Amino acid sequence: MTDATEFQDIPTTTLADLLGRDQVMDIGIRPLWTPVPRVAGPAFTVSCPPGDNLMLHAAIHRAGPGAVIVVESGDLDHALAGGNVCAVARRRGIAAFVADGLIRDLAEVRELGFPVFARGVVPIPGAKKAVRPLNEPVRCGGVRIAAGDVVVADEEGVVAVPAARRTEVLQAARAKLAKEAAESLDDWEMAHRARIDALLAERGFEG
Repeated sequence: MTDATEFQDIPTTTLADLLGRDQVMDIGIRPLWTPVPRVAGPAFTVSCPPGDNLMLHAAIHRAGPGAVIVVESGDLDHALAGGNVCAVARRRGIAAFVADGLIRDLAEVRELGFPVFARGVVPIPGAKKAVRPLNEPVRCGGVRIAAGDVVVADEEGVVAVPAARRTEVLQAARAKLAKEAAESLDDWEMAHRARIDALLAERGFEG
């Protein structure tokens, strides 16, 4: 089986070309500091109701090294995590947070170098009351994520590779990148011009 870290050198743009829009999180899920390194790892999924962050705080002690913790929340009023939670996650080898929500203590997180992809920041934390199962399917940024799916995130965005397709997608991505690397800009321009002109002609464009 493909190791999720093998996706570390695959840009999200390449994966998006192969997987399509359904596997690409919306533009609200973005890196909260830059330049951010590309991260890739198996999803450890968490669901937090609006106003509560208990299960994310539980997850940092349960996710394995290399995991990307993916959080369903949708709350734009309270922070899911702050500097200490991110510091412990980093210490435990967690690769990143990808959260459909907010965090706080951004300066601390940036100084740590811990990658967080989320909707933004807010200074007030959520409560810690709601217990929900971990590693159940979640929706984050409009994408359904199951535990073990490969999550790849970089400055372009976040893409989820379904676990059942990861070997196939990795092979296709490597082949695509190799083909692109072997093609000069002149070759690309010539093929691009021919393709665009053909599309225009099919649609009756003259000029």
